Amino acid sequence: MEILWFALLAIGAYLLGSVPAAYLAIKWSRGTDIREVGTGKVGAANVLSAGPKWLAVPVAIFDIGKGALTVWIARLIGLSAGYQVTIGILTIVGHNWPIFLHFRGGRGVFASLGVITMMSPWLGLIIFVFAYSLAPIKQVALGVLLAFVSLPLWSWFLYEPLGIEERLPVTLGMVVIGLMGLFKRVVAPRTPLSQSVPLGHLVLNRLLFDRDIWDRKTWISRTADRTSTSNIDDPIEEFLEQQEKKRKA
Repeated sequence: MEILWFALLAIGAYLLGSVPAAYLAIKWSRGTDIREVGTGKVGAANVLSAGPKWLAVPVAIFDIGKGALTVWIARLIGLSAGYQVTIGILTIVGHNWPIFLHFRGGRGVFASLGVITMMSPWLGLIIFVFAYSLAPIKQVALGVLLAFVSLPLWSWFLYEPLGIEERLPVTLGMVVIGLMGLFKRVVAPRTPLSQSVPLGHLVLNRLLFDRDIWDRKTWISRTADRTSTSNIDDPIEEFLEQQEKKRKA
């Protein structure tokens, strides 16, 4: 019976993860395809660029919520921690590669946060603070990288104070979540600015800074034939960047 419940919930988790809140928010509010503006990514950060800025908040909440909800349901019906984290991973997979958008989705950072928080609220808080601790110096991408890399270390070595009962399956799940987050950064198609960048430098830039080139100002200011010039992939960093522009104006 546990296998049957897991199979049904796995399908539901992927389908729920595939619901593209950012795409729907911009489609309904502006009538445009979020994949054709700003960064082209289907996430809360691009909502700040492509539509009413207040929509980024419910979109982020929805993305966190769908990751948390599927894990909560798995726990509610009595599935083990290994099954719970697997269900959460499938939700992230749905967000990153949604069937409703021909498998072209977002980065899954907020969906991952929802899953992590349900597996361990304290770990979710640590990862959130870890990721955004570098926001004041505009290095959120580096903070997210460090959060993803450190995720399995927290769950393995501090499993008792973090309230993790089944250390091995949860830690393996955290490894997969971290790898998926980094994989989405690395495999994105090259932009016109990076055509001449060596592959090794490209991968390093994407891992460390989530951009194709070293120069942050040039990266942010590029137009890339889009209707918006914003190319920041995190809503908090995007908000800080916009506040700085207002102060300079």
